[in-house]
Amino acid sequence: QVQLVESGGGLVQAGGSLRLSCVASGSSISINGMNWYRQAPGMQRELVAKITSRGSTYTADSVKGRFTISGDNALNTVYLHMNTLRPEDTGGYYCSVDWSFPDSPWAEHNSWGRGTQVTVLS
Repeated sequence: QVQLVESGGGLVQAGGSLRLSCVASGSSISINGMNWYRQAPGMQRELVAKITSRGSTYTADSVKGRFTISGDNALNTVYLHMNTLRPEDTGGYYCSVDWSFPDSPWAEHNSWGRGTQVTVLS
């Protein structure tokens, strides 16, 4: 029902910046929130930031002050602005969307993109 495509990853020197994009496409759905997760090699996937349809945002302590999440009004496109990157920010970055059908808002679904790789060189 929903497809997500991430872009913007790459190779960057420590202290540099990247902007990740996530574009959601789907028909007849309501997007409740969008999330960015990351996964370093050998580590569990962790939530980095999220934004809800009401505009509320959350940023993990590990990236607070350096990363910012933003999106358009419909949350069809969400960005993760990453500044002052560190080697420990290296990993796969994945976008996920929390969505529901308009006639059953209590039943929330979750879909994932395929991810984009971020590598920060020291």
